[in-house]
Amino acid sequence: MIRASALTKTYGRAGGPPSALDGVSFEVGRGEIVGLLGPNGAGKTTLMRILTCFLSPTRGEAQIGGCSIADDPRGARRAVGYLPEAVPLPPEMRVDEYLGFRAALKRIARRARPGALAHAIERAQLGDRRRQIIGTLSRGFRQRVGLADALLAEPPILILDEPTVGLDPNQIRETRSVIRELGRERTVLLSTHVLSEVEALATRVIILHQGRVVADLSRGELEAGGSSLDEIFARATAASEGPPE
Repeated sequence: MIRASALTKTYGRAGGPPSALDGVSFEVGRGEIVGLLGPNGAGKTTLMRILTCFLSPTRGEAQIGGCSIADDPRGARRAVGYLPEAVPLPPEMRVDEYLGFRAALKRIARRARPGALAHAIERAQLGDRRRQIIGTLSRGFRQRVGLADALLAEPPILILDEPTVGLDPNQIRETRSVIRELGRERTVLLSTHVLSEVEALATRVIILHQGRVVADLSRGELEAGGSSLDEIFARATAASEGPPE
């Protein structure tokens, strides 16, 4: 469902700062929940913006749902629902008004919009907030509005960038429950720098450090290895210290 091949993203001129991404390759299959783990600045957000066609790679290629991000970016966008770390929401609109507007932008047929809105609101657990003004919502509920937006067109793939950042413990538990449920139906790639997030949700973990993949392990491999995720993370990042060549 997601295939990245030697993705590289360099900002500025040669001889400047290291690449934000340096030859990143991996695949995510149907029905997987994959945690993209790494410290701040590891390249997670850059990678997600490339996969969702907001950025173009300097080199490399990716396919989303079988569509090339270079040759068929519209097809790739249709296959994915994206929740950015900072969800840009209009504070003056009501939840259902905003989602209706977004459904129109996504070209969901007019007759299908009421059903799409109802389903997305139900999946994001927003039923009792659908008529509330967005500016009066807590951060946790604003994250849910962003998630409902990502679900509107029933995409087979969800890409979630730091979905629980800034939330309180209750909101984190609720958001994780929603993501876990969605993972039964869709392919999910979520980024985080929180080890417990991956342990709670992911069936597989990809560790990114200094723009490179330094580990790619299934939950079975993690459990068989006998080491905690934080020990694996520490070893993987220590082994890759130093700027990319």
